[in-house]
Parts: sequence; structure tokens; C-alpha cells
Amino acid sequence: MKKTFIAAFAGLICICTSCNNPAPDTTTTTTTAGADNSKAQEEKNIAADDVVMKAFQTGDVRGIDSVIADDFVNHTDMGDKTGKDSLKAMIKFVHTNFADMKTDKVHDAADGDYVYSWITSSGTSDGSMGMAKGPYKMSSVELTKFKDGKAVEHWSFMDSRDMAKMMAPSPPNTRGKTDTSKMKHK
Repeated sequence: MKKTFIAAFAGLICICTSCNNPAPDTTTTTTTAGADNSKAQEEKNIAADDVVMKAFQTGDVRGIDSVIADDFVNHTDMGDKTGKDSLKAMIKFVHTNFADMKTDKVHDAADGDYVYSWITSSGTSDGSMGMAKGPYKMSSVELTKFKDGKAVEHWSFMDSRDMAKMMAPSPPNTRGKTDTSKMKHK
């Protein structure tokens, strides 16, 4: 048994150490001009993303048409919402129902066609959208895909702890519960 274990362990070490050898570099190098163009496009995408963030803060949707593609898809927890008009409606809804909302960008980054923004938001909920009425604070990462300088898709990833704090309280579930205060203990 001991010999089998030692042989298996030695074999495992050989496999693990052989996996540590780096794979040959098969990536192609980008020309300086290509890298500059890519960086410039990433900066334009971040600026376009900022136009959308500003619209949520102000409720002014006039700049949306210049940065959102006609076939834009917003992936939400209520299903996919398509088109510029659905985004404009959401912006107006959020601005109306969360009038004192303050949004700050903690950090953003671009990688090719994608812009990632870490956002913090705070304000007062009116009790809509399943949120508890009152003050809230949340953090999220907004991911937007761009094509030809316009947003084509969006996802939002919210901190689950923040979401749990913001949810409207539901009545306690008493079904199947036993009142243990009247039980006799042996």
C-alpha cells in the first residue's frame, strides 16, 4: 500500500511540474499605430459610457442617441430590454423614483470592446422596484460592450450584500415552524 502511494505521489509530482512549463508564445505583436488606435477607441468607449452615467444622474437622455446602438440590449434581472427607447425609459424611471440618487465612479477600465465601471450609488428609495423605502447605498460593476463606438450590450453586477440590505422586508415565514417554548424537555 505504501509503495503504491509513493508511486502515485511521484507520478502526480511529475505531472504537476511538467504543467508548470510555460507554453510557447503564439501571440502576434501589434504595431504601435494599431495599439494607439485601439487605446484611442477604448478611451472613446469610456467617454461614451460616461454619457450614459451622466444621463442617469441628470435624467437628461438627449445624449443617448449618439452613444447607444439601435439594437442595444440591456441584460436585466427582468429579462433583456432592447433598443434606445427602453434605456431612455429606464433612465427616466430611475431619475424620477430615486430623485436624490448620487452615483460615483470608483474606477473604470477598457479592454478592447468592453468597458468595466465600478460604481457606488446612494440615495433614498421610494419603495419601488422591490426595494425597502428609505436610504440605500450600493456598489456594482457595470459592463458595457461597444461596437463601432456605440454601446451594443450592458450587464450590471451588484454586490449581493448591498442588494440584501436594500430588499423590502417580507413577512416572516411561519409555515412549518414549531413553537418550542411549550415543549417538554427530558
